[in-house]
Amino acid sequence: MTDSAATRLETLVSLCKRRGFVFQSSEIYGGINAVYDFGPLGVRLRRRIRDAWWREIVDLRDDVEGVEAAILMNPTVWEASGHLTNFSDPLVDCLGKCHQRWRADQLEGPTCPNCGGPLSQPRQFNLMFKTFVGPVEDDSAVVYLRPETAQGMFVNFKNVVNSSRQRIPFGIAQIGRSFRNEISTGNFIFRLRELEMMEMEWFCQPGQDASWFEYWCEQRLSWHESLGLNRDHLRLRPHGENEKAHYALASSDIEYLYPWGWAELEGIARRGDYDLRRHQEVSGKDLQYTDPATNERYLPYVVEPALGVDRTFLALLLDAYAEEEVRGETRVVLHLKPSMAPFQVAVLPLQRKPELVELARQIEHQLRAQFSTDYDDTQSLGRRYRRQDEIGTPLAITIDFETLEDRAATIRDRDSMEQVRVSLDQLAAVCQERLGLAP
Repeated sequence: MTDSAATRLETLVSLCKRRGFVFQSSEIYGGINAVYDFGPLGVRLRRRIRDAWWREIVDLRDDVEGVEAAILMNPTVWEASGHLTNFSDPLVDCLGKCHQRWRADQLEGPTCPNCGGPLSQPRQFNLMFKTFVGPVEDDSAVVYLRPETAQGMFVNFKNVVNSSRQRIPFGIAQIGRSFRNEISTGNFIFRLRELEMMEMEWFCQPGQDASWFEYWCEQRLSWHESLGLNRDHLRLRPHGENEKAHYALASSDIEYLYPWGWAELEGIARRGDYDLRRHQEVSGKDLQYTDPATNERYLPYVVEPALGVDRTFLALLLDAYAEEEVRGETRVVLHLKPSMAPFQVAVLPLQRKPELVELARQIEHQLRAQFSTDYDDTQSLGRRYRRQDEIGTPLAITIDFETLEDRAATIRDRDSMEQVRVSLDQLAAVCQERLGLAP
């Protein structure tokens, strides 16, 4: 990463802490590596991302069902899925001064990048977190924190088919926490040990998965653009033969241009019938699908689009962040799309006078029914505008002394900083139009 790219990332990290997007987990005790907490604005942005994904994948379609599978599963699930043997990274140890551990596949040379010392021979390191169920910590009580949400959908495939009206092709979607004991972490929230994933398993007839794979690659790329990400910062990159996961017939990444370079934002994989076949073999349960029209029986093939809430969160902030020169001063602004902004409308009384505060709070409460709103009466009006710019609020409404007379308020646009006077009875309608949100 270049110095300018590192500075850009450090600047965003600082903003995230200062404005309540992201905090280091357990910070008062020195934190814990690659684990973060999300503050008041962070949880709002994450909810926007989750809601946008769920609406696109589930609510606006009639061929996808949602589930919420448990984090803890019978450990045989991970034996059948191949995670116990294949979900690992090559680990090497520095044999020199620093004794740091590295992922061998991410090193560019034969020596330690930290101290230049020699490295050990690679050994495979399983990324799953192990824990125990019950009072006795022995092999019979071992369970794992799930490294993905996918298996919860595969083992529930027949349950969903039998309890819903879905017919092939159809999908099962889930949003949930996953856990990965990563060797190499860094780049803020890009690679975490506790992450939140949004995954969908699309079940289709064998032989039709290649066309569905192309379909979902196009659909998912368009969705990222719809969030407001710059198309020039997105690309679709097919995996080489040596990159594919153990279950994949083919896979591609939607990559985003992060400060350190192109890296995965979302993965789309053709999983074939690998998962259902393995669970059928190991469990002894019949997981075949019977076509009601032809009575044909088969194990469906699967296409899986999967992404992390956290990486989407980071990409949105990086793409939206800007520093602009305004009247000789630097203005920091997040140009977030209104549908993604933590707050869409801020209501600001010109001064902290009782009559202005009372009216401003009344207006803010009225607008809550339609928009995500913020009320702010601390510091000067100029500082409050800058604060709202910095957290990405598209519109700010100022209530001043004239409002008491003419029943009108000033709406300021975040991006253009233009201001217009609008009557109070038209505030909601004008905000709706300017934000471009569906009524």
